[in-house]
Amino acid sequence: MRTCKDRNTLNMKAIILAAGYGTRLLRDLQTTNYKEFQHLLDIPKPLLPIGHLPLISHWVAALEATADVTDIFVTNDLYYAKFEEWAQKYKSVKIINDGTKSNEERLGAIACLQLVLDKFRIDDHIIIIAGDTLFFEDFSLRDVIAKFEKLQHENDQANLVLAYLCQDEETKNYGILETDENLKVTALKEKPSSDETESRRACPCFYLLSKYTLPLIQVFLEGKKNAPIGEKDAPGHLIAWLVSRQPVFVHMISGRFDVGNLPMYISCNKYFLDKINHLTDYLH
Repeated sequence: MRTCKDRNTLNMKAIILAAGYGTRLLRDLQTTNYKEFQHLLDIPKPLLPIGHLPLISHWVAALEATADVTDIFVTNDLYYAKFEEWAQKYKSVKIINDGTKSNEERLGAIACLQLVLDKFRIDDHIIIIAGDTLFFEDFSLRDVIAKFEKLQHENDQANLVLAYLCQDEETKNYGILETDENLKVTALKEKPSSDETESRRACPCFYLLSKYTLPLIQVFLEGKKNAPIGEKDAPGHLIAWLVSRQPVFVHMISGRFDVGNLPMYISCNKYFLDKINHLTDYLH
């Protein structure tokens, strides 16, 4: 077993998945009576203003402040020009076009992830972040990376995912992680009813994957070549498949915002304006 004895060898890349088409949010905006939100119609979810910054800029600030992360990648096509304009502020960001023009022809998040790995020949550990997700103010990226580093010292095949506790009635909305007493994942159940699992650990799309895990992503996609797009789109399907092949552990957090529709956007934006507008180290 290889181990990471030297902290400086923990090089990482970050991939922010932003190639979605925001269909739920778009539907809400097209049908809402709230005229003050109509200006959001042509803005992709990762670039929505949250507080006084685009959503994705909160992540970039945190990643750039973390020495372990050396590059940041974002995937998108329909809003490619908008992302290119946004990225001019950040030397660390590289934009990649997935080549699709509509939700119907999308590649799926896992295929987009592989596209980035192939194009940039990535062979470092990676952080995968959903472009429409933010966490509560007590989240610490440094703590998560420190946990991953500890796992790497013990087993360089180890991977780390996040989880937070959800209510009984919410299990059907999320991927739910089942774990052993050491918080090692034994299964991920996709949107189970509350009586199908005793776990209430909801798993957002925020993963730290070992560089030795990366070749398995292509293996997963080859096995899903003829599967419906949904099985290649929801990143949780990859984690569910992975847990029987590589060790996956959990780092608990207090909660998250999934900016998938207009009510959640309004709630998230208000939270930032009210609670963390003046915090300079959010997510760090």
